[in-house]
Amino acid sequence: MSADAPQANGRFATWRRAFFRNPDEAILRVVFVALLMVASVAIGTDFGERLAAQQAERARAPAEQLATPNLPSARPGVIDPAHSKPAGDGPDLSQPMTLELLANGRLEATGTIVAGTAERLTDELDKRGSYVTTVVLNSPGGSVSDAIAMARTIRAHGLTTQVEKDGRCASSCPLVFSGGSERIAAEGAAIGVHQVFSVASAAELIGQSLPEGLAEGQRITAECQRLLVDMGVDPRVWIHALETPPRQIFYFTGDELKEFALATTVE
Repeated sequence: MSADAPQANGRFATWRRAFFRNPDEAILRVVFVALLMVASVAIGTDFGERLAAQQAERARAPAEQLATPNLPSARPGVIDPAHSKPAGDGPDLSQPMTLELLANGRLEATGTIVAGTAERLTDELDKRGSYVTTVVLNSPGGSVSDAIAMARTIRAHGLTTQVEKDGRCASSCPLVFSGGSERIAAEGAAIGVHQVFSVASAAELIGQSLPEGLAEGQRITAECQRLLVDMGVDPRVWIHALETPPRQIFYFTGDELKEFALATTVE
């Protein structure tokens, strides 16, 4: 018998005397401890499932980006006509994107690109058949993953994209614009890019190291540049995005839009 055996037997005897002296209290303690153990397992399982779901979501979505209307120009010499508008003038571009069918096959896409916008665009085009010929954009950007999907959908349908005078197409919106088989920019349209950034809560960042964050940023950049190349646009467009802070926009001049083939026509 080991040296610890008498001590263990003594503890068991003490527990047995306490149990039989007050069995109700002892039973309640056992039940309470059991409930604590079950709750701990449940909480741990739920946390693990939530973390796995968040990691899977990050893996399949390039980025979900904030969209702020009326960001200032990164180049003082390049005027942003839309930024000079009085507050409250025109549609509220901070709201989720709306799709409105107009005459002559024009589909107006106005507002922020949010998760699910690409799917809604696909549904709208499928519903309208060949009637839609032009997608008119007025957007401060938003979800990069949706913008890329929208561009590919627009190109698959052979549609024209257009940004009208005093219209805006900023941040991730030029990715959508690049999808047009013909890309028409009016003089005075504000078309520009900046660094993309992920919207992530503190909980979503759990388990993501600095190298993983950098790798995700590189993957997003590669997807954006691949799209531009596939659409026949000069990937130098995205160099200006990488160089421009998120709180500013690099607005392109009409000559630059044509030089980079981001617009096929400036009128």
